[in-house]
Amino acid sequence: MKMLIGGQKKDSLGGKTINIFNPANGELIDTVPDSSSEDLDLVLNHSLNGKKIWGSTPLHERSKILLNFIDNFSSHIDELAELLCIETGKNIKEARLEVALVPVIFRRFLEGANHMYGITLPDSQPGGEKDVIFTRRESLGTIVCIIPFNFPASTYAYKVAPALATGNSIIVKPPSDNPLTLIRITELLVECGVPGDALQIVTGSGSVVGRYLVGSPDIDAVSLTGSTEVGIETAKQASSNLHRVFLELGGNDAMIVFEDGDINLALQEAIMARTTNCGQICIATKRFIVQNSIKDEFTRQLVERLNGLKIGDPMDSSYDMGCLINEAAAVKVKEQVEHTLKQGAKCVLGGHIIKNTFFEPTVLTDVTADMDIARDMEVFGPVFPVIGFDTLEEAVEIHNASVYGLNGGIITKDTSKAMKAAYKLECGTVVLNGNGRYRHPDIAFGGYKMSGIGREGVSATLEELTQVKTIVMKGILN
Repeated sequence: MKMLIGGQKKDSLGGKTINIFNPANGELIDTVPDSSSEDLDLVLNHSLNGKKIWGSTPLHERSKILLNFIDNFSSHIDELAELLCIETGKNIKEARLEVALVPVIFRRFLEGANHMYGITLPDSQPGGEKDVIFTRRESLGTIVCIIPFNFPASTYAYKVAPALATGNSIIVKPPSDNPLTLIRITELLVECGVPGDALQIVTGSGSVVGRYLVGSPDIDAVSLTGSTEVGIETAKQASSNLHRVFLELGGNDAMIVFEDGDINLALQEAIMARTTNCGQICIATKRFIVQNSIKDEFTRQLVERLNGLKIGDPMDSSYDMGCLINEAAAVKVKEQVEHTLKQGAKCVLGGHIIKNTFFEPTVLTDVTADMDIARDMEVFGPVFPVIGFDTLEEAVEIHNASVYGLNGGIITKDTSKAMKAAYKLECGTVVLNGNGRYRHPDIAFGGYKMSGIGREGVSATLEELTQVKTIVMKGILN
């Protein structure tokens, strides 16, 4: 596939390419351009024109174009899901669910944009009773959207839909391992009427493309989902031009299971949270804080249920889990498991790489609160560290000991206890009687502490991707 620059499919001016492999079998799927600074200068020039054209397009016309995309998207779901499955290693059932979310997210943001209102200020200032003061929201300009590999289609929608709905020009930097689905979705948007200068997608390494775009004075904001390390570096680069930054970063989310909770529900939620996309989710539950009175039984049943999962070809819907994004990701998970064992934990299930990129569901016991995996070591794989506690206060302390704070989950039948704990947890979203792997299009999704800056969702993003202009009609009422 080629990049989309100024509405045209383009190779890199330098002629370099990046190979895209199927992580499940190592087969070459396609190639994409490896863009150079010359390519990026061209993209930035187009975006300057794009933000003028799209920003001055009336909302009702933008809405018509985006509705055209939404209405036509359904005929491409199977095509896109298969492409996502092949390039990501995500189980085909999960790929279909993710792709089907794209038009839903676009529609919600478009509806929200059509109901963004300004305000008229009251005449409360002495001497201003003859003035009329009102506000309107205008686009920021050019937004660089940097997308992660784990949920590329839905994350693309969460970033691109509100940016387009509010009249911004967008440059998309897709993940290097699996950019194909996003290139195709971008093509569909342009085919449906979005100006080619207002929506572009450029491929290449993050260290080159991301750094160059973020450091350019010709952009206005950066929306990134990725690791905390990359987020910190991005914020530093953006600061030289005072670009706005919206960062959804790492997490080491926990689920607290109290002894009075429904253990079957807890097990169901735990497995769903940690095996979906093979655990490669920022808000996947990565720590299982279980009351000591039920910890052994919880662990026993967890091992039993995980033993029944089938791991194999992502394109075969009879399997429960696919593979990790690449071999390096599998090796890193293996190293993190071994590191935890050296710190004193025990592995009672799994712990091994299968066929280069597949990783067994892994259960670790005797995990203590001072171990790295119980605090700040984010494991992007299907690993279940079980940590015991006795009191609510202890559970909250273990939960909050991490530098991260995305989502949390609580399992208990005691509503008062659940609310007491929820108020004390340092994270952006708390799910009661469920795991933290929960995201609704409308909520203000984002985290505390090192998990990011800003919020994504219909209730927050539209305001963050616009700026307020106040217009004063001085003396108009004379």
